[in-house]
Formats: sequence, structure tokens, C-alpha cells
Amino acid sequence: MEFVHVPVLLNETIEGLNIRKGKTYVDCTIGGSGHSKAMLDKAKIKLIGIDKDDEAIKISTDRLKDYPNVTIVKSDFKDAKEVLDQLGIDKVDGVLADLGVSSHQIDDKERGFSFRFDSPLDMRMDREASLSAKEVVNNYSEAELKRVIKDYGEERFASSIARKIVESRKKAPIETTKQLEKIVLSAVPRYRGNDGSSNVQRTFQAIRIEVNHELDGLDNFIRDMVDKLNSGGRIAIISFHSLEDRIVKHTFKELAVGCTCPKDFPICVCGKKPTIKLITTHPITASEKELENNRRASSAKLRIAEKL
Repeated sequence: MEFVHVPVLLNETIEGLNIRKGKTYVDCTIGGSGHSKAMLDKAKIKLIGIDKDDEAIKISTDRLKDYPNVTIVKSDFKDAKEVLDQLGIDKVDGVLADLGVSSHQIDDKERGFSFRFDSPLDMRMDREASLSAKEVVNNYSEAELKRVIKDYGEERFASSIARKIVESRKKAPIETTKQLEKIVLSAVPRYRGNDGSSNVQRTFQAIRIEVNHELDGLDNFIRDMVDKLNSGGRIAIISFHSLEDRIVKHTFKELAVGCTCPKDFPICVCGKKPTIKLITTHPITASEKELENNRRASSAKLRIAEKL
């Protein structure tokens, strides 16, 4: 199927990155190259694009083939510092990370991200990775499943869902998204205003996060990229759920404050100085106009900071 992904908060992101001619920028999750193309159209820049999805690499390489000074690398966004080091790039002037699952990945029924289709349980962004949703659902212990669903899905019925999964897989392996959806629906109470779909959505989100290690090292990635920025360079991060946004918010705040001494200390003894200033004190969210054209932007939050 055609790789279709509508870039969220496009204008806000490009404006926030303060794209300048002749500078170097990194799109750490290039996807369908929507944000990258807008950056390249804004000014003549050097762009490094990173993604761990082979299809995204193929499509973005084709779509950006006529632009000079574009390098696209297959890697996890959290390894962006190592990618830049291997390319011999010491400093950059802007960093973008769009942490969401692409529309293409969701809509491709073979990828198993959505319960809208009856698909094999997969959910791997990198299809060469060993851990899949099928592996998690069928081989994790009940305690591990509860942890994943509770911590990553913020699901209050995590215990009963984990128990039902274990009971079901004793009869036969859980192979498809629809099988998993049915199990989750059977594990949660129905009442007015809740048909169970939100519970399914949170469970799928949790398993997807576990499969792709989406939260592991996100804070370190931010610190690495801030370290790679030239003074005046900016980092923009788009998140799609509260767990991601919380990490971005807290890490930005920590880097903007600098000092970590207890508040009752009369003077700073840690010696830590602020390394960034916040461009956005509150996250930027999608406008009503954007939401009319792309409902998937409803949960997107953009935070931007500038290197001091």
C-alpha cells in the first residue's frame, strides 16, 4: 500500500525549529518525510534523516531524491548521536523527533498495529526486530503483562486483562488483533459510556510501547541531542501520549533549570548550569482547522527548546 502519513503540527514545527539557510538539521523519525520536505523547502539546508522502518527509509529516500545534502540512515531515533558521530557531524542546528506511529503503519493491516483489522499480531516498527506483539501476548507472564498494560496503557483493569490473556492462550495461541480485542473486551466491565473500545486501545498502545521500547532511553536521547546542538539551535519533539510528554516535559525542565540542589540550600553547590531555554512553556496542540482534516492530530503535543 502507498505510504501515507499526514505530518502533524507541520507549520508550528517548522516555525519553531527556526530553519536557517546553510545549517544542519536532523529529523530523527523521518517517516514519510513530510516534516523533512517542509524543512528542505523552507531553506537550503543539510538534512540527516533517521528511521528504523525499512519502508519509511525507502519512501523518504525516493521522495527527497531531488534535494541536495540529504543523508538518510536506518537506525532507532534514540541512537541519533551515534549516527551523527559515524557521519563525522559534531554539531547540528536543529533536531526533530515525531514520536508517533505513522498513519501508514496504523493503516497497513499487515503490521498489526490496529484492532480495526483482523491482522497478525506484530506491531514492530522495525520488522527485523525479534520482539513482536505475538511474543509479548503469548510468552510474557501474567505479572509481566499486568505491568506492561498498567504502566504503558495506564489501564485500571490491567489485572483482569492480563489474567484473561493468560487463560485464553492456554487453550490456543493468540495470533491476531481481533482475537486480542475480543479477549480484552471480555475482561472489562461494560457500563453506560464505556463500550470497552478505550480499554482495547490502551492495551494495544501498551503492547506497542513494550514491543518497540518507545520510552526506554527517551530522556537520554533528549540530553544527547541537546549536547549535539550548536548554541541557538533548537530541538522540537512531538509526542502522542501522556507518558512520552511527561518525559519530554521533565527532561526539558531539568535542562532548563540546571541546578539540582535542594530548595532549602542557601547557595548552589552542584554547579549545574542551564543548557536550554524553553521556547514553549506549554505544549502546542493542533488547531481546530488541522483537526478537521486529521483527527489523529488530536493527541499530538509539540514542545520546543533552544540551546543556550
